[in-house]
Amino acid sequence: MTIASLQGCADTDQVDSTPDPGARARRRTFTAEYKARILDEYDALPAGSCERGALLRREGLYSSHIAEWRKARDAGARAGLTPKGKSKRTAEQVELDKLRRRTKQLQAELDRTKLALEITGKAHALLEMLCESADFEPKSKP
Repeated sequence: MTIASLQGCADTDQVDSTPDPGARARRRTFTAEYKARILDEYDALPAGSCERGALLRREGLYSSHIAEWRKARDAGARAGLTPKGKSKRTAEQVELDKLRRRTKQLQAELDRTKLALEITGKAHALLEMLCESADFEPKSKP
């Protein structure tokens, strides 16, 4: 909530139910260099010392970060330390995917329309056969 909305709430005794768009949490990302630097600094400190905890608090990290980063470092050097990012698609690729989805939708609609026309045609033919076989003669209006 913003200061202005809080002041408005104080005046009216009502709480604004719209969330503050700036308060949305974002996942943190760390570079490979940062991870390596923190791991080196953490490992240089004596095991079980309170200095390790102070380092984690100062950087806003958890011991699970250190464990994951160590595991990644031991498994594959720097490649394991880089964050996994989404591959960037070009504007052409985005448009191509959009057009493919639209084509798929239109093809499905066309198939449904063809099926409906086929069913209508068969129903019409069946009704004509029934009319002919029963020698149905419509009543004329007087």
